[in-house]
Amino acid sequence: MFWGVRELKKLQFMSVNRPRVDVECAGHVISSVPITDANVNPNFSVTVMHTDVELPDDETYCPPITIRCVDCRNFGRFVLVGTHTIRSLQKYLYHPKSKDSFDNLHIKSPSKLIEGTASEPTISRQAVTSKFGNLVQSTILQNTSSTSSGLKNLGQEIASKTARTPLRRSQSQVQRDELDEIDWSSLDWWSKYYASVDKLEHERGKPGGRGESDEPADDPAIITYSVKENGVTSIFSEKKEAADYGEGHELNDIVVHENNDVSRRHSMFKHIQTLKIYDRELEAVKEFEGFAEWLHTFNFYRGKKIADEEDEESRLVGKFKGCLQIYKNPPDLSAQDVNIVGGDPKMGMFSGMPANSPVKVLVRIYIVLGKELHPADMNGKADPYLIIKLGQKVINDIDNYVPKNLNPIFGRCFEQEVTFPMESQLCIQVMDWDMFSKNDLIGETKIDLENRYYSRHRATCGLNNLYHSSGYNAWRDRQKPSLILAKLCTEARIDPPHYRLHQSKVTVANREFYLKPALVSYIFKNYDASHMEENLALEVLKHWSEVKPAGCALVPEHVETRSLYSPEKPGVEQGKLQMWIDMFPLDAPSVPKPVDISPRKPIAYELRVTIWNADEVILEEDDFFTGEKSSDIYIKGFLTGPSESQSTDVHYRSLTGEGNFNWRFILPFDYLLAEQKIVMKKKESIFSWDETEVKLPAKLTLQVWDADHISADDFLGSFSEELTRFPRGAKSMERCDLITPDMPTVNLFKQKRIKGWWPFLQENRTMMAGKVEAEIELLTAEEAEQRPVGEGRNSPEPLDKPNRPDTSFIWFLNPLKSMNYLFCKRFKKVFIRLAVFIMVTLLVVLLVYNIPRYAAKRIVGA
Repeated sequence: MFWGVRELKKLQFMSVNRPRVDVECAGHVISSVPITDANVNPNFSVTVMHTDVELPDDETYCPPITIRCVDCRNFGRFVLVGTHTIRSLQKYLYHPKSKDSFDNLHIKSPSKLIEGTASEPTISRQAVTSKFGNLVQSTILQNTSSTSSGLKNLGQEIASKTARTPLRRSQSQVQRDELDEIDWSSLDWWSKYYASVDKLEHERGKPGGRGESDEPADDPAIITYSVKENGVTSIFSEKKEAADYGEGHELNDIVVHENNDVSRRHSMFKHIQTLKIYDRELEAVKEFEGFAEWLHTFNFYRGKKIADEEDEESRLVGKFKGCLQIYKNPPDLSAQDVNIVGGDPKMGMFSGMPANSPVKVLVRIYIVLGKELHPADMNGKADPYLIIKLGQKVINDIDNYVPKNLNPIFGRCFEQEVTFPMESQLCIQVMDWDMFSKNDLIGETKIDLENRYYSRHRATCGLNNLYHSSGYNAWRDRQKPSLILAKLCTEARIDPPHYRLHQSKVTVANREFYLKPALVSYIFKNYDASHMEENLALEVLKHWSEVKPAGCALVPEHVETRSLYSPEKPGVEQGKLQMWIDMFPLDAPSVPKPVDISPRKPIAYELRVTIWNADEVILEEDDFFTGEKSSDIYIKGFLTGPSESQSTDVHYRSLTGEGNFNWRFILPFDYLLAEQKIVMKKKESIFSWDETEVKLPAKLTLQVWDADHISADDFLGSFSEELTRFPRGAKSMERCDLITPDMPTVNLFKQKRIKGWWPFLQENRTMMAGKVEAEIELLTAEEAEQRPVGEGRNSPEPLDKPNRPDTSFIWFLNPLKSMNYLFCKRFKKVFIRLAVFIMVTLLVVLLVYNIPRYAAKRIVGA
């Protein structure tokens, strides 16, 4: 099959305009029709040709196949452009399969509704012990009414039965708390992406877990079975740990949690729809066959290869796209196989092949983020931006470079209208922006869009896990699942799908596919019968590879990870790029809107923390004069780090561990609701041109310190909790205790205000360092502007000065007060007694001193 030639280089300083391809095998040559003008249309006008050759039965002794490209020039001259030699014919030998071979295939059934690409071993009906096993069978047998009434009865029955399913109250309450934490209105594509990343990391972290590059591991929570009755195979699949299917709380009563050690973030993410993240190029995924199941690419080389030569790029002069099929003549007409295009081999080895005439296509290139980019600047960082080259069109996105980042989040969608095959080679370059010098190439990746467009694996637009008409998981393709399934059935020459909505099943090629009861209940509560039909069709599409003989794996909604390479350092990876591509023919009646993957913009908030009192704070210092235990207490508070902290005034000489403050912190911050992260931008140094963006957890930290005048202040304890799971404060100081995992929590982004007592913990996090009474209020920037308050005790809305005891003072600033406290108050009785004693002593001394004189006077009569 002659399809076309690509990327032919100049030969003898002249362009190759009229190429011809010759295929030689065992002395027989098949020559294509010369292309009229390769610059206008590089495809051949006549595609399929054949010849008879005699080959040995043993494939080892088959002669090689030589493919030559010749340029037909003026005056009957023919110039050799390049050659390609195929030494092993094993890949191109066609061995048709009989009908018996398909009947003996082991039937595999759907495993995970989330992934849609894995399969689990089938087990018998008697082995089924899942929660919904008997419910599926009884529901199908009992509901035999019309479509609309049957669907309604089915949903009501499943909802009533699952509602009576015994659940431990603690598990149900935990799940409700997880669902309450999710702001469903803020979910977007990034929510799916981060949920998918979390799911992937969770699976890798499990014992025996595997990454996305491996075959799916067995999941003991999944119960899969098949039943064959009257020649019809019915496929069932259940998962004991069911995941949420939608955008709300509709499945609260039927989700079962079996692992109580799952992290909170994973517990929240598992209720959000996910997509497939591949750690490699889509062409390297085994089940997609490199998108070369029928359209192969052969490289033309010029000259002879040197023995120690590793890089063949210098010898590469062009590419030939086509296909070779070697089969016995006459072919076996009793075979029930399909050809490589998916057509009927009786009609020809390339029957069903699409036309190779030029086609206009809308290409959307979604660049999500870069990972582990090679540093390009002296500071070990890079300022990456993107350049998109598609044919002769170039998009330079230098205005959106990401400063000082080796893991940039691009979140860019580039849209181009191109014509295949002239503009089918996509090149994505990641550049490093420099202010004064020339911008450097970090790495690039190239993609053949033509092979993806014509592939049987349908790489034009990935299939969602579930069909939703709106929301963050809205269907992205221009055709609904039912239309796609009907088209595939027509191309595979099998009967159209037969839907039985009242039984929530669809029959395709004598096989029945069922939806999970949890999904049926969810659709019944939220959507109409059309959604049931679309999700049934989607269930078949996700397992289209099991529909033999024409079935193959279809590309799911995904993000692929492509390696970046630089021509200056061949073979050395310069980083990775996560992305995906959608393609839509422009002759279609409507093209869906692009997915918004632009980086999330944070929302401005203001956190107001009022510190009223502290109590039972550790007393660190010994008084120099009195030896009493005391502390000079003050409290710090911050969100984005100690460098941005605010402090109260100091409560000096606290003798009981009590501190009175009446002090207000005002902490403004920018917050990403979906990621639950605080976004902070700052310059790394005074010489930095751009600010670097940093994402931090939304944690409020309060610290209690002991102020020292000469040495550094002493850290006593801290309290740090996330704003989304903030523990409820105690109503009184006596009831305040250490925080435990089962303590009730609130989301400050929903409750907005909270007041109470919270404990300070020492550095070992096991002993209490004190308690603080605080009031916390969260407002948006607009609300804060409408209700302004002052920092500390300042106006507007000033706070009263605290009523501190008289012992709270600093001695060198208040010497008289210090003397009054040290001598007057503490030794008052001693001073009185001493004064009385001195006065009495003086009287006695005076009396004793004057008695002889008065006595003498009295005697002499003076």
